[in-house]
Amino acid sequence: MANVKIHEIRKSYDSLEVIHGLNIDIKDGEFVALVGPSGCGKSTLLRMIAGLEPIDSGNIAIGERIVNSLPPSERDIAMVFQTYALYPHKTVAENMGFALKVAKTSKAEIDRRVKEAAEILSLTEYLDRKPRHLSGGQRQRVAMGRAIVRDPQVFLFDEPLSNLDAKLRMQMRTEIKELHQRLKTTTVFVTHDQIEAMTLADRIVVMQGGSIEQIGTPLELYDHPANEFVATFIGAPSMNLISGNLSDGKVKIGEQFFVGPIGTSKVKLGVRPEHLILADDGGLPMQVKVVEPTGAETMVFLRYEDQDVTAIFRERHSFESGQTIHLTPDEDHLHIFDAKTGARL
Repeated sequence: MANVKIHEIRKSYDSLEVIHGLNIDIKDGEFVALVGPSGCGKSTLLRMIAGLEPIDSGNIAIGERIVNSLPPSERDIAMVFQTYALYPHKTVAENMGFALKVAKTSKAEIDRRVKEAAEILSLTEYLDRKPRHLSGGQRQRVAMGRAIVRDPQVFLFDEPLSNLDAKLRMQMRTEIKELHQRLKTTTVFVTHDQIEAMTLADRIVVMQGGSIEQIGTPLELYDHPANEFVATFIGAPSMNLISGNLSDGKVKIGEQFFVGPIGTSKVKLGVRPEHLILADDGGLPMQVKVVEPTGAETMVFLRYEDQDVTAIFRERHSFESGQTIHLTPDEDHLHIFDAKTGARL
């Protein structure tokens, strides 16, 4: 195992810079997720760590070695791809042990490592099968097994669950987390799914436009987002942002006043859907658009003035479309953002 240090990494395609001087320090044994919308640079960054994409400037260190000029085969990493990338004509055992065979590892050692990885991933009974006879989840486990047998210093995952259905994706999340807890190998995991990042990672790197918006633990990002982008990207459904003004040193939304003072005149009040409370007296009048009962909770989509708002209730309510209800934010869980810059205040 090893730490990974990324220092002032930049990458351009012709005159377009897509990675803007990133700095990330990943600890030995840590599970770090890179998240962000499509085109934010997360997969490009992963490929630069792997050596599949050259860097323009800066340094990438794995352990004590700067690996900028090293080919992928000499970086002591193992990568799991979105598309599995299995050899269709080889058995599961042959796929898992192929890299070791190329490295001229003894047959006995290959057999031992493949057997151990198969036991970890519940693949023992499938070792003689070809990939076409496996389900999507089983193929992904084979791809993971191929990485495990190499016993690398770093695992790199490039959106490995995006081709799976929702139920299987949840199952594979659990398996990946259990695998990391067992092996303690440093892991960098790229995903556009913030739920995957929240449930798997020790720390999350939120990216946008080739830059880092915030780095922190899942709950740090959820409870203390650095700006509007992080606030709305982390959490499902996302945080509500309601426009307000500064009045008498406090934030004014409609006829209600909230925490202050804030050093700007235009602000946005951020409140998570679960932190909107039904108000018996006062509150913000909101019109019900759609009600979605899920059993454990009820999700309500509303309209406040010209803004869409989402609320979640653990209790069951009989709201109807078109009905006006009054909600007030829980003042212990408010977030204030500068309306112009989006920065947290």
